[in-house]
Amino acid sequence: MKTTRIFLAFCLIPFLSFTEAKEPKPQILACVGDSITQGVGAKRGQSWPAQAQKTLGEKWQVHNFGLSGTTLMNSGNKPYQKSKQFKAALSSNPDVVVIMLGTNDTKPANWKNSAKDYEVDYLDIISDFQKLPSRPQIYLCLPPYIAKEGRWGINNEDTKAQVPMIKKIAKDIKCEVIDVYAALEGRDNLIPDTVHPNTAGAALIAKAVVASLISR
Repeated sequence: MKTTRIFLAFCLIPFLSFTEAKEPKPQILACVGDSITQGVGAKRGQSWPAQAQKTLGEKWQVHNFGLSGTTLMNSGNKPYQKSKQFKAALSSNPDVVVIMLGTNDTKPANWKNSAKDYEVDYLDIISDFQKLPSRPQIYLCLPPYIAKEGRWGINNEDTKAQVPMIKKIAKDIKCEVIDVYAALEGRDNLIPDTVHPNTAGAALIAKAVVASLISR
């Protein structure tokens, strides 16, 4: 009987070792944004979230929830919070959330409401993620630099005006800021249509995001 017990214990050692060595689940990263996050302007499959995935590797699962034309503000012409992508981002129960909205909010018809809606609606989006069971770490991106005179009413003046607003929100709720604006500032050659970064421009955004994530 004693010999049998020793034999069984010996057989269990490899099993226990295998269980203990099991790889941890990848961290889920939800990328929330507009067309720049979706990948407009970059080559197919080369959006900044896709490029970030390649750099971060298998320890991360990067999900692109970008939707073209969407606004941060609910008073905008296409509010992100009313989109299927927003619901999907919440349903992913992410470990980390990167929010990069605000570009389409600079359109004159949208920006006129910024004084009363911008901070309120930004905090509203953030609060929905903070309520998730995963309790994700949230990063706020400064909106990307807009080249030259901009287009479709999107402009750099009101993009830059969001910088202190976002920094204030981040300070109030104690979350990190990713300076995507600085990553592209003055790189007009990487923004052919003045709004959407090309593949190389998307790579700079991915680099800025990844640098913030791995330093946490």
